[in-house]
Amino acid sequence: MADQFDPRMTGSRQPGPTYAGDVRSEAFDAGLRSYMLSIYNYMASGILLTGLVAMLFSWGGAESMAAQVFGGPGIMKWVIILSPLAIVFAMSFGQNRFSTPALQFMFWAFATLMGLSMSTIFLVYTGESIALTFFSTAAAFAGLSLWGYTTKKDLSGWGSFLIMGVIGLLVAMLLNTFLLPPEANYTMNLVISGLGVLIFAGLTAYDTQKLKSMYAYVAGTDMMGKTVILGALSLYLDFINMFQFLLSFLGSQE
Repeated sequence: MADQFDPRMTGSRQPGPTYAGDVRSEAFDAGLRSYMLSIYNYMASGILLTGLVAMLFSWGGAESMAAQVFGGPGIMKWVIILSPLAIVFAMSFGQNRFSTPALQFMFWAFATLMGLSMSTIFLVYTGESIALTFFSTAAAFAGLSLWGYTTKKDLSGWGSFLIMGVIGLLVAMLLNTFLLPPEANYTMNLVISGLGVLIFAGLTAYDTQKLKSMYAYVAGTDMMGKTVILGALSLYLDFINMFQFLLSFLGSQE
């Protein structure tokens, strides 16, 4: 240890605890980057799959499969709408029981079902406004996630507040759908959409920092692959929800 302060050592890096620590730090940073990149790749692939399925299912306008399924009274539309929610609950609460390949399959199934569920936006909004909203959401998501990854500010205190905000949104949406008079729906929709954008913007930064901090606990363990899939699911949900709420502002109807 004394050699570190020996003037004769100036200009030459000697192996020792500090050097070994630097090597471990570089290896940790490289592993962290690979881990986060895997999460982003899964998330982006899921969003791409959802978009492709939504476009194909809505192809043909009023004659599309989406118009026929969601325009009728059949039970199929409720299966498509509720199935993604069931998969999210299964993945979140059953992660310890499922293998990594099983979670991967469930993630791709979820992204596919979300595409079927979201296909109706192509029947309601113009393609140009959907594209504008998508790229606006992508830019906002990238900035928020980058900030969550790089900030030194501890965002863990945001978690309970943001989850309460999501629950409040769900309650407000139910009230708006079933209890409020039609003349109040439009204004309430705008309020809900504005709050939704803000809440999921906050969740994007919060989830990114949370996933980054989890790497130290899962690196080199069997949970690594599962954490990547579940992390991709979290960021996917943040992106999709922010996109849908933002579409209420930027979307131009057909």
